[in-house]
Order: sequence, then C-alpha cells, then structure tokens
Amino acid sequence: MAEGNDPPPERPGGPNLKMSRGIVSWLIFIGLALMLLAVLSSAGVRAKQIGIDQFWTEVQNGRIEKIVLRDDSITGKFLPSQGTDPKESLDFELLYPPTAIDDAFVQRLLSESPNTEITREPKSIWVNLMVSLLPWLLIFAFIWFVVFRQLRSAGGGMGMLGSFGRSRHRVTNKEHTDVTFADVAGVEEAQEEVQEVVEFLKAPKKFQRLGGRIPRGVLLVGEPGCGKTLLAKAIAGEADVPFFSISGSDFVEMFVGVGASRVRDLFRQAKENAPCIIFLDEIDAVGRKRGATFGGGGHDEREQTLNAILVEMDGFDTSDQVIVIAATNRPDVLDQALVRPGRFDRQVYVPLPDVQGRYEILKVHARKVKLGPSVDLRRMARGTSTFNGADLAALINEAALLATMADREFVVQDDLEEARDKVRWGRARKSRTKDEKEQIATAYHEAGHALVQALEKNADPVHKVSIIPRGPLGGATFSLPEKDRHNFSDKYVRAQMRILCAGRIAEQIFCDDINTGAAADIRQATEIARKMITEWGMNEKLGFVSYAEEGAKTMWFDLPGNKDYSEQTARIIDQEVRRLIDTAYAETKRIILDNKDRLEVIKEALLQYETITGEEVNALIRGETLDRPSVTDLLDDAERAKPAVGTARPVSAEPEETGPDPASGPLPMPG
Repeated sequence: MAEGNDPPPERPGGPNLKMSRGIVSWLIFIGLALMLLAVLSSAGVRAKQIGIDQFWTEVQNGRIEKIVLRDDSITGKFLPSQGTDPKESLDFELLYPPTAIDDAFVQRLLSESPNTEITREPKSIWVNLMVSLLPWLLIFAFIWFVVFRQLRSAGGGMGMLGSFGRSRHRVTNKEHTDVTFADVAGVEEAQEEVQEVVEFLKAPKKFQRLGGRIPRGVLLVGEPGCGKTLLAKAIAGEADVPFFSISGSDFVEMFVGVGASRVRDLFRQAKENAPCIIFLDEIDAVGRKRGATFGGGGHDEREQTLNAILVEMDGFDTSDQVIVIAATNRPDVLDQALVRPGRFDRQVYVPLPDVQGRYEILKVHARKVKLGPSVDLRRMARGTSTFNGADLAALINEAALLATMADREFVVQDDLEEARDKVRWGRARKSRTKDEKEQIATAYHEAGHALVQALEKNADPVHKVSIIPRGPLGGATFSLPEKDRHNFSDKYVRAQMRILCAGRIAEQIFCDDINTGAAADIRQATEIARKMITEWGMNEKLGFVSYAEEGAKTMWFDLPGNKDYSEQTARIIDQEVRRLIDTAYAETKRIILDNKDRLEVIKEALLQYETITGEEVNALIRGETLDRPSVTDLLDDAERAKPAVGTARPVSAEPEETGPDPASGPLPMPG
C-alpha cells in the first residue's frame, strides 16, 4: 500500500483527518454538467430555416422583429401574428451566405423594415471550441472520478481490486465511548492484568525504568458472554490512545492475499498512531492451527492472513508502543506460534462470575433501573449460578420490562425472579391447557424431584417447585445453591443422579404409567454417569484414566471409531454407565417408597397452588399445612373485585416465577 497517499496524523490521540484535494475538480465537473444541460436544452428549440426570397417577403410584411448578423450565420426572430401556434418556434435561420452581406443589404433592410433590430456579433472561437470539446471533457471526467480515483484510494498494494486491501477497522477514542472500568464487574483479576496495559500506555517510562517490558500481546480467553469485549471497550474508555478494533472474520475475503494486505495496512496505521491498542475480536477465525485443512498446505487465504499477523507482531521494535489485545472462546484451536512469548505472551482468563461477582454485575446493571425496597440482589446472585454477564444484563432488562407492563413504579423481587426464569428457560405458558390426567402426572413428577432433593443432604436446597409450563418444560423443580461449586464431589453428582431419576419413578409408582416428560432427565443422568467414568475418574473398574475423545473434536472432520481406547474398553464404559444409573434408580425408588405419604402431600399442594416455595416443601415434609389462598381462591377474588386493566398485581400475591433446577436445567460441568 503506497504510503505517499496517506496524510500524517493530526494528533496522536485521534484518527487521521484528510483534507480533500478535489474540491476544485468537483466544481469544474459541476460547471461542465450545467453547460451540457444548457446546450441540450437549447438544442431542443430548433430554428426555422428560410431562403432569401422568403426573407424579403417577410420583411415587406413587417414580420421581422430582430436579426443577428454573424460571420458564420444569420439568425433572427419573427413577430408573433394572429393565429400563430404558441408551440411553433419564432426563431429562424437565413440560408444565405454571410459573406454576401454588405452595406447595400443592410440599407435595404432598414428602409423596408425600419423597426427591425439589427445586431452584429463577432465570431466566438472559444464558444465553438467549448461546444465541440464538451462531450470529450465529460467522458474524461467520468473516467477520472469513477475509475482512477477509486484506484488511487486503494493504494498501490492491490491494484485493480480497489479498496479490498484496506483494513476495515474502527477507531475509537476516549471521548467516543462511555464504557470504563467502573462498568466492568465480576472479573477483578482480569481487570487488574489489563490495568497494567493501560498504565503502560499512559506512562511507559514508569515500566522502562527498571528494564521491564510490557507484554506485546494480551489474549482474553473465556466463555461467551463473560465480558471479553466489554473489557476491551473499557480499555478504550480508560486509555487516552487510539483504539483500533476489528473482527477476525473481517480479514478473510474470497480473493487470496486480501487478508494479509489488510493486516499490513492495520499494523502500519497503528504504528503511525502509536501509542495505541489493536483489538482483534474472535481471533480464532484466522488464528487456527496451520496444517489441519484438507490439503495440509499453507497457501490458503486464512493461513496467509495468520502468517501476516505473526510477522507483524514479531516485527515490533522495542520502541513501538503498540499493544495487541485479542479475544476468543476457543484457545485450544489457536496456532502455537501465535501464543508463544513475544506475540500473545500473556493470556488473561475471563471466567464465569462467582456469587460475589454476579452480585457486583447485578449492581452495575441495576443502576439504570428503579428498584423497590424489597429487592434482594444477593439472593438473585445466589439463584443465578452459571449465569454470565450477558445473562445478568438481560435479566435486569427483562425485569424492567415486566415491571413496566405491570404498570409498577419500580421493579420488585417477583419481577427479577420471573426475568431470571424467562432468560434461562423461556416465558411461562400460563394459557396452555392440560387435561386432568396430564396435570396429575406432572404434579407427581415434580413432587418426586422436590421430595428427593429436599431429603438429599449432599444436594442444593429446594428453592421452588412449579407445574406451570415454561419454554419446553411442563414443570420444574428449582434449587438455590448456597455457594458456587467449582468442583463436584462424588457424593454430589450421585445425589444429582438420584434427583434426576425421581420424576420418572414417581410417575411409575403413582400413575402406573410413564410418558416422554423425563427425556431431559434421562439425557442429563446419562451425561453425568459417562463423565464420571471417562473424564472424572470416579469408577473403580476403569480407574484413574481419561477416556474423553477430545482429540477428535479439534479436527475438521470426525472419523468413525476414532477413539483412544479399544472396543473392549468401550463395552466396559457402556456397562459401567448402565450400572451407575441402575444403582441411582434403585436407591431413588427406595427413598420414594419410604416417603409415599409425603410425596402425596406435595403433589396435592402443587395441584392446589401450582407453585410452592422450598420453605413450604420442607414444611409439608414435616407434616405442616399451608395456610394461604389457592389459585382457585385468587381467581374467584379477582373476578369479584374486577380490577381495572393495567393494575399492578399485589406484591403479597403468590409469585409464579421459577429458578435454577438441576432436575430440569443443565448441571454445570467443570471446564
């Protein structure tokens, strides 16, 4: 790319501003266009041609108003007469040689038509020349503005490909973003590491005093929605330097070599504006391991782009204050040359927030909405295990929308609970009709989950049980973890398997039938059992050996039977998975048979109230009764009261929200 076409930066902290040099050219182009329009409009009115005899006849009749004598033509204008068509042209051109015009011709014209205006005009060479050259000038102007200027804007690197070789990055400065580190919560360790980058860009001599060198590349790694891009935006808000942001997919085009050209253009502009930051989002789009394609070579477009990135990052001088920050959720597929020291020599892990982090994130997003006095954000943080930052932002937004639709003045706890369940499992389908038999089967199913979970000492406490359909679920039993679990013990995962088996067993015992509602429970129990054996080493027969098929998942294709163990081992794995599930099934069946009366009480409460809390489940297990109006009583009261449309539901009414559930939602697995 020709550097001569790019002006120097106006200031180090802002993007390059370029004064257009084609204003005069544009004015000339517009003038030529207006002249062409005038010529075309005048050409539309065609003068009448007459001979010399007809001319003298019209002179004697007194119809000649004006005559213009030129060196190359004789033109004039008739006086309009009665009955003349208004659309008919009054202009005429005399078919008579201009060289034959002498003083006698003029004297005769004056004597026979004294009122005729006679004008002599010299020959205009420039006008004739302009009229003859105007079409060619317009053609040249079109070629100049449409073709040559486009090629010049593309620079010298890509030739006829136009602007394909130019980088499609966006430049952001501190005054262009309102995101700072105050808007980032739940990732304190990652924020501290990135803070070092900001401090280096603000005061590089502070780090160079002891001979230290700031990392040239920082790789942000984490699950989707954990805040990697938000953290990069906060850097742009904190560091008063240009911030070049681009996605990895923006480098790749159908033309070979375009991606590499864009990389070179991006890094060239970054060096010209140093100190600055380059942010490459989703770098795994171009940074995947080389040699894993079908041909096995390194000449495809993606690999050429990767090679250009490697060369540019390793070619930095020690004085270049350019820092590259990249983000990805697939660090396992990145090329090793990309993550070696000297390039991305620091990896910052952006994890899922813990309970304190979720509380801080909820506080950040709750600053934009009005919260009621009954809102408990710490309780919401406990009930949103495995939620990432994007989920929590959506939770607060959904709660605000629910409060608005209910015509409330502020957001209450019920809105937050409903928003949490809506984000995770979907909207409650309260209008869905069930026949009585299906409703009873659902109540037994959820009562089985709730009973076993409440009796299991190694499981999370029951938070809420509901038979209101939500998303794909006909009902759900929700837990409220007392703490975040980063590792799962053998007792905990076996308790989860028993809870998952409880719904099907309750239906089988009390309804004398089974249905398809336990499909998700079966799938989840099987997944837990298989992970216990193949990944977590929780099986005595197969021992402390990993049988996970992770190697085949990184390939672009999957070969059948591509396993790291024999068919005999695969048969043993299947047998042990079946044994674990059968053991959990038998233990759960014994628990339910020993507590049939308690399960019946929970089932009746679900049919009566549709939703009961964890405290109420424990009270029913202890033999207590619930003293609150049922759903039928609330409907009857509402019918008698006939509230106006849009009236807010009382806070004291029974909430219909639901929460996290190991029996209905996915069990969080360690990464």
